[in-house]
Amino acid sequence: MPCINGMALRDYFSGEASAASPTVARVEEFRGKSVLISTSDQLSAARALIQLDGVARRMVLCTPDAPLEHLAAITESAEVDAIVSDQGALGPNYPAIASCETEWILLTSGTTGVPKLVVHTLQSLAHAISQGAPINPGATQASPVVWSTFYDIRRYGGLQIFLRAVLTGASLVLSDSHESPAEFLERAGARGVTHISGTPSHWRRALMSPAAKQIDPEYIRLSGEIADQTILNHLKSFYPKTKLSHAFASTEAGVAFEVNDGLAGFPAGLVGQKSGVEMQVRDGSLRIRSPRIARRYLGHMTKPLVDADGFVDTGDVVKLHGDRYHFAGRRDGVINVGGQKVHPEEVEAVINGHPDVRMSVVRTRRNPITGALVVADVVLKAATERTHQNDILAHCRKTLPAHKVPAIINFVPALAIAETGKLLRHA
Repeated sequence: MPCINGMALRDYFSGEASAASPTVARVEEFRGKSVLISTSDQLSAARALIQLDGVARRMVLCTPDAPLEHLAAITESAEVDAIVSDQGALGPNYPAIASCETEWILLTSGTTGVPKLVVHTLQSLAHAISQGAPINPGATQASPVVWSTFYDIRRYGGLQIFLRAVLTGASLVLSDSHESPAEFLERAGARGVTHISGTPSHWRRALMSPAAKQIDPEYIRLSGEIADQTILNHLKSFYPKTKLSHAFASTEAGVAFEVNDGLAGFPAGLVGQKSGVEMQVRDGSLRIRSPRIARRYLGHMTKPLVDADGFVDTGDVVKLHGDRYHFAGRRDGVINVGGQKVHPEEVEAVINGHPDVRMSVVRTRRNPITGALVVADVVLKAATERTHQNDILAHCRKTLPAHKVPAIINFVPALAIAETGKLLRHA
């Protein structure tokens, strides 16, 4: 088990390994400073992270889609002293430097306004890797572990996989924003990827591609969105020998838990435990307290990251069914239909359960009578293009109350996926 207390990330690498991947010139000049890492590719960012943790006081991971107009606000909030970009080069012969605890600043994935800046340390980021569950689930001694992820490593989900690989000595195949899902899967297969992660939307798109057959992973991990039973079943059917899990994590709350039984939701027994990761359900929302949560927000935030008891309110609504909690959706994503609440993700889970449906997104449309209508955009499986919207509506009515049944269903060839890997939701 790796231990990250009091150690810098670069301490895990020999001088030879560090020298083989130069990124930032004159690393001593960054000692104790707040550094913004803005690179055009993930590999350059990875090298900078390895070199600067334990040297810089703070590292801000600038995502490639961060709007330029927000850069001034981000640098001001993070008190940035220097910017590291692809143009620099880290000299291999940097002097020995005493380690310090570096702040890792992650940008939240909000779709509007300036993103929040979330403060982590290597200890909070790597706690889930060094404690509890197997480091590389499903791994066998017969073959080396090769990780990959659809995520960008400058986001929380991708950073977790990056750290898991470098802290355990595994190989890592990075994704590329310029390649299609098919191209990525072909490259991952050619590289012998054994462990791979992504959002449910990533995996729905992957299963639509013939290239999904190019990989034969030992382990698949889903996170970032609700993993409904349909996507879990599809993956298990397509990769029957693969160990499958889905995890709950957020940039602020860190990794809370993972589920390995092939079922959607999570056991109710996880709530209320007093050791390790503590979870509560208050006002229908999941709240988390653990060593993995971020320290605070940077900048002029009116709302603290944690409540008075040290819990992060995730904003994810959960509902208890029997002995299991199921995610209903985001509290701030509710559609109000005539005063009654509709969680888009709850409706999507039902639509996705139709045998002719590949994936769907539920959104709202203004209505002068009810205030809003529920609208669903649906991608059908290739061989079932004759499915009529009445078939989908009948399927919804079997499970959903009337106000949650879509008023309009549009059949579309594809759905937009945000840079985060999540379905792009818009009014």
